[in-house]
Amino acid sequence: MQNRQWILASHPRGAADEATWTLIEAQRPTPGPGQILIRTQWLSVDPYMRGRISPSANYAKGVQIGEVMQGGGVGEVVASNHPAWKIGDIAESMDVGWQEWAVLTPDLPGASRVNKVDPGIAPPQASLSWLGMTGLTAYIGLLEIGRPRPGDTVVVSAASGAVGQLVGQIAKLAGARVVGIAGSDEKLAWCRTIGFDATINYKTADDPTSAIAAACPNGVNVFFDNTGGPIHDAVLKNLAVAARVVICGRIALADTFDQEDIGLRASSRLIVTRAMIQGLVVFDWWHRRDEALARLAAWHKSGAIQTKEDVLEGFERVPQAFLRMMAGQNFGKQLVRL
Repeated sequence: MQNRQWILASHPRGAADEATWTLIEAQRPTPGPGQILIRTQWLSVDPYMRGRISPSANYAKGVQIGEVMQGGGVGEVVASNHPAWKIGDIAESMDVGWQEWAVLTPDLPGASRVNKVDPGIAPPQASLSWLGMTGLTAYIGLLEIGRPRPGDTVVVSAASGAVGQLVGQIAKLAGARVVGIAGSDEKLAWCRTIGFDATINYKTADDPTSAIAAACPNGVNVFFDNTGGPIHDAVLKNLAVAARVVICGRIALADTFDQEDIGLRASSRLIVTRAMIQGLVVFDWWHRRDEALARLAAWHKSGAIQTKEDVLEGFERVPQAFLRMMAGQNFGKQLVRL
């Protein structure tokens, strides 16, 4: 039986396109001792993957030309050589890759661990979204780095995206006032539906700096930055004293990924505000995964958090899903159902 795979054809210089990957057919793999074989049901595409297809040094090993594209997925176990896994179990792993069948090693540590999915808690694809890496990113980034206090003003860029929609709702649970920034009125209407207090359309605002100042008259206490670029600069001009800035992503700079990010020199503003800026790599916090997912599951069950998914159908459309997510065309968590 064949195993269709998307392999990396080239390292893009600038924006990726569909020619970045090639669809091939390989033999379906066979699990070895202590391994399982899954038939992939869902694949996740995420902004961090842009770093994995760059030849530049990054915080994790990149995908080499000719290798299967890296990515998280969910699938049904169809063969098992592991005593804790049986045929029919649902598995989630960061190491599935863009392929229809995958051999996984459940006992690997950290982010390479294979997680058993309980469909009784949430639909299986939730483990790729709010009940998985995405949820952990929002939870840790906001509560451990952003540390919102009741009455704080929290600004979230890419507010309707997979991470942003969760950050805003968790901030409301912490008693903060939340301002969302996104690029369409439809996306911002969704943000207000789930509790955001104010929203800014960065594409139609004449002056983003002034728009943020108007929405945040007492300054920005916490900025959860999913975009980088001009939005980042505009928010930094509006920081309150002792503000906390969480650098989670830089999707606004995807087309210039391997170039220096040159913008506002914020050092004088940081002195005046005594603000803290910290980068977030969620894999550093994987030991907190179980804690985060337990709280997220409880919040979701109580109705305190809601999420939106953007699903494309068919394995052939995985590159398309990635590209539309990177272009900001997705509405909610971008997934592919095989």
